[in-house]
Amino acid sequence: MNKFKFEKLIIWQKAMDFGEDIDKITNSFPDKEKFNLSSQIRRAADSIALNISEESIGQSNPEQKKFIGYSIRSLAEVVTCLFKAKSRKYISENDFTGFYNDAFGLMNMMHAFRKNIN
Repeated sequence: MNKFKFEKLIIWQKAMDFGEDIDKITNSFPDKEKFNLSSQIRRAADSIALNISEESIGQSNPEQKKFIGYSIRSLAEVVTCLFKAKSRKYISENDFTGFYNDAFGLMNMMHAFRKNIN
């Protein structure tokens, strides 16, 4: 069923899963954050996979690197939002640590992927 190149990319698959997990956890954020932190972290998390997919469709190597760079920046934004959520006690230390470790692993994969673009 994989007709698009990005569907085969493990980093895209992991970014998709990460975004879905972020979406689920933000459902527990207070209503006052609906249009603030919840929205911000969801958009940033979705942007990771969106930029990976855009990178994979017929782009030049410099363009591919640029879009992976956008994904990495979006991931950094998610991590910062996670720190905010933890300090505001919207997520537990355990949830934070799990997401943080997942984000770090994804970042390392994206950096390695970016280095392999010639």
